Amino acid sequence: MNIHEFQGKSILAHYGVAIQRGYVASSAEEARHMAQQLKTETGTGWFVIKAQIHAGGRGKGTIQETGSRGVVLAKSLDEVPEKAAAILGGHLVTLQTRAEGKKVNKIYIAEDVYAPGASEPREFYMSILLDRSAGRNVIVYSPDGGMNIEEVAEKTPERIFKETIDPLTGVTDFQCRRIAFNFGLSGNAFKEMTRFVRSLYSAYVGCDASLFEINPVLKTSDDRIIAVDAKVTLDGNGLIRHPDYAAMRDTTEEDPIEVEAGAAGLNYVKLDGNVGCMVNGAGLAMATMDIIKLSGGDPANFLDVGGTADAKRVETAFRIILKDPSVKAILVNIFGGIVRCDRVAQGIVDAYKNIGNIQVPIIVRLQGTNAEEAKKLIDESGLAVHSAITLQEAADKVRTLIG
Repeated sequence: MNIHEFQGKSILAHYGVAIQRGYVASSAEEARHMAQQLKTETGTGWFVIKAQIHAGGRGKGTIQETGSRGVVLAKSLDEVPEKAAAILGGHLVTLQTRAEGKKVNKIYIAEDVYAPGASEPREFYMSILLDRSAGRNVIVYSPDGGMNIEEVAEKTPERIFKETIDPLTGVTDFQCRRIAFNFGLSGNAFKEMTRFVRSLYSAYVGCDASLFEINPVLKTSDDRIIAVDAKVTLDGNGLIRHPDYAAMRDTTEEDPIEVEAGAAGLNYVKLDGNVGCMVNGAGLAMATMDIIKLSGGDPANFLDVGGTADAKRVETAFRIILKDPSVKAILVNIFGGIVRCDRVAQGIVDAYKNIGNIQVPIIVRLQGTNAEEAKKLIDESGLAVHSAITLQEAADKVRTLIG
């Protein structure tokens, strides 16, 4: 589950990670009030205004309606309302959004942490994630913060370092010191960085995260180490242990069809193809999408109705798939192990009649318990539903029917 920057920073702060302080606002008037409060607490005279959407590249992104960047600097309290208004309610387009962008409903008013001082501020990159090949968490970091890490990896891969973490010991003091050393730090900044890394890793493990990305991690002019940005992705399977984190979910940032599917207990992911898929079981769904692709088609979605597919779930799944205007055909591929194929077939027939006016061809492959009875139900229904025996036959029919 993705969360906003201000929410991620609240989790980091709870675990003792130093952050760029700020407040969230949803109107220009509220933004000024929060900026005034921030000035009183921190003494900052400049304010960073950040759009809160689930996408990266906000600083380089553009608000379609006003031309404002997604991250701007207000050099006085009086500038805050105008610059906040230029972001709020607009659609921010970045390299990680679709062409229409994402609507900005909230902004984060943060303190300026780049003030000059005894030394120049420096930016670093740091992330924590699971290395699936090693089966261990890994800290990925680079002295070149504030940049796209993909560019650093492509142009100067020697500037990217990794620390693989033993799950029995967690991050060690030696690893924390090596990270600070590779950043070229010394003195108080060195000590601050080792504390920062240890606290950050504790937060990652403690909140059941699947990704932390802090870009940049900043060494301030007075040698403090703080998280200026925070991209936090929480493992959805761990939310049962964190109801307070589950409440952070912002469904307005998600595909509305995926939200509706989730509420109905269906596993649905929107894709860019033209063949809708309805399958029971994640493995079978992946195989179905593969065979569609190999047959010249493109899957429009991943949809797993689960092992207890009944008439109601099948109808709901049909309605969700048909909300995608790019769908030109629907392939239903059900293996009847726990579920009986004839019940699924009856659900397909009932759904077809209840929805009515379905304009796209439907290809159905049912195998397993009562598969023959299911095929008979489909064939004798009088509906424009095409049955198939093998998966290849089903994929070939899809290709034929959509041209």
